[in-house]
Amino acid sequence: MKSFLSLILFLPIGLFAQIEPVEKDSTLVQYIYIEGDSIPKIAIDLDEVLLLNKLKFATKKERIKYLILRRKTIKVYPYAKLAAERLTTLKERLETLKSKRAKKRYSKKIQRFIEDEFSAELKKLTKTEGQILVKLIHRQTGKTTFQLIKELRSGWRAFWFNSTANLFDISLKREFNPIEVKEDFYIEDILERAFQNSVLKRQEPAIEFDYYDLSDKWLNDQTTVETKN
Repeated sequence: MKSFLSLILFLPIGLFAQIEPVEKDSTLVQYIYIEGDSIPKIAIDLDEVLLLNKLKFATKKERIKYLILRRKTIKVYPYAKLAAERLTTLKERLETLKSKRAKKRYSKKIQRFIEDEFSAELKKLTKTEGQILVKLIHRQTGKTTFQLIKELRSGWRAFWFNSTANLFDISLKREFNPIEVKEDFYIEDILERAFQNSVLKRQEPAIEFDYYDLSDKWLNDQTTVETKN
């Protein structure tokens, strides 16, 4: 079943609200008064959560690969989230600037962040962590790392960054594709579980996909996930 279900906590309702019957048009309607809120409500809105399927691994080796992938994904996701936040800030700020000179000056500040801080962090990562980060940047921004660098700098510089990364078996053109790549589905599954367990703070992705569609496809597929050290 593909649906979003509300998480219902069965706690004494008297702790949070009181229910009072009100006659309206000859019909008895019950209104809920939430503590601290003067507006009566007919229902209480609850956050929607995903009910995640239980993962089953064919072998112990596959389970270990998933655990390694989970550790690496949780480690690099904050960097991808930060990159998306910086990009959003850049776009919003540029829209408020009038002159080309001011826009160029501000863009250079963001460029220095990417080159001095972000690229420095990338160099500290292992091959797998670096490639996962590149995928997650695409997930959070809707653009590949190559495209982002090309927009902020020149096409030649983007090519240079990509060629350098290729020496470490990392492609800055790599996209996040959980529909076609099983490892990417596992990454998405890891993120969803981390969000629900408050291990990571959720940031909505810039690309569209349905977790349940992905689950239906991949959890019925016996192909094992491949990761690199």
